[in-house]
Amino acid sequence: MTVYAQPGAEGSVVSYQSRYDNWINNEWIAPVGGRYFENPSPVTGNTFCEVAQSGAEDIELAIDAAEAAAPAWGKTSVSERAVILNKIADRIEQNLEMLAVGETWDNGKPVRETLAADLPLAVDHFRYFAGAVRAQEGGISQIDDNTIAYHFHEPLGVSARSSRGTSPC
Repeated sequence: MTVYAQPGAEGSVVSYQSRYDNWINNEWIAPVGGRYFENPSPVTGNTFCEVAQSGAEDIELAIDAAEAAAPAWGKTSVSERAVILNKIADRIEQNLEMLAVGETWDNGKPVRETLAADLPLAVDHFRYFAGAVRAQEGGISQIDDNTIAYHFHEPLGVSARSSRGTSPC
């Protein structure tokens, strides 16, 4: 059985900053309200970092940044999107142990479970969708003798997800 050093300790494969802001528009942005919540580890019960406590203003900043990026992303070729998804999978594979230990420290899940299932499945999902985006094609349907419908796949826009109670740490 492998025993991992506490994050930040000598020999540890993972470390954390003391505080995390919001990641918006490719940069760390402090929460508009200036509030943070403590993120305790289930391993020790002690707080190991603080995480931005975001409000509606922060969400608006994130949505604005995503909407500004959407047109360029929509024009990105499917082959380039596939390359990006495969690079994400590569990066996860290169950092499996560090990510698994980080996951344990953040939520208490056993390292062996994250190493054997969660992270390999995440890699597989990124690789699957990299292949799927390359294989996706438009289509043509005949409605009647005089009408043909063309079907084009294109991004619809920004989507969002709440992760209340979870942290990026």
